[in-house]
Amino acid sequence: MSGLNKVVTSYDEALAGISDGMLLMVGGFGLCGIPEGLIQKVADTGVKELTCISNNAGVDGFGLGKLLEKRQIKKMIGSYVGENKLFEELFLSGEMEVELTPQGTLAEKIRAAGAGIPAFYTATCFGTDVANDKETKNINGRDYVLEHAYPKADFALVKAWKADKFGNLMFKYTAANFNPMIATAGKITVVEVEQIVEPGQLDPNFIHTPGIYVDRIIKGSFEKRIEQRTVKG
Repeated sequence: MSGLNKVVTSYDEALAGISDGMLLMVGGFGLCGIPEGLIQKVADTGVKELTCISNNAGVDGFGLGKLLEKRQIKKMIGSYVGENKLFEELFLSGEMEVELTPQGTLAEKIRAAGAGIPAFYTATCFGTDVANDKETKNINGRDYVLEHAYPKADFALVKAWKADKFGNLMFKYTAANFNPMIATAGKITVVEVEQIVEPGQLDPNFIHTPGIYVDRIIKGSFEKRIEQRTVKG
């Protein structure tokens, strides 16, 4: 990797510098738009005591579920855990700390981290246990809860459809989900993509994330477990 070219050719390069105790943000929603190869490499490195921010924790044996199997996640911050039996076991046994956050609040806390916004008010959860010990404020006759942005992640792991070598990204349909905002919220943002093209080959009107946010790009191959190939008759 040299100059503006952000392409790396190995997962060792892609995740160089990752270590125990780091904060990771990982894109995806369910199994849609997850950086499968990067997650597998994190599992292979054996790093532990991680804090992970992601909408969910994959399923048993796939996605972030691979890190759960190896007990690499100390704390999981997300909004949905319903398809992962091991996740439930680790939480109930006290082996892993879990912080559940309403999905919209989770998204905004990530977006705020990338935008440099320290905190924001939301009406979500006012008057519930989630709002306990949090600052509240009445604005124009409605009550709000103050939520703080997440800190910048040590590594933000993102899956995109296309990238040029300068790191400009395009996402495809619902596989965008949390990925664009997570791409802006990392100290080191690593993107696993389906296609890498030369600079100038992406229509600038359809670039979703500018390359200034991206540090490393790697071409991956993906199982896409929830996709089904169809053909016209």
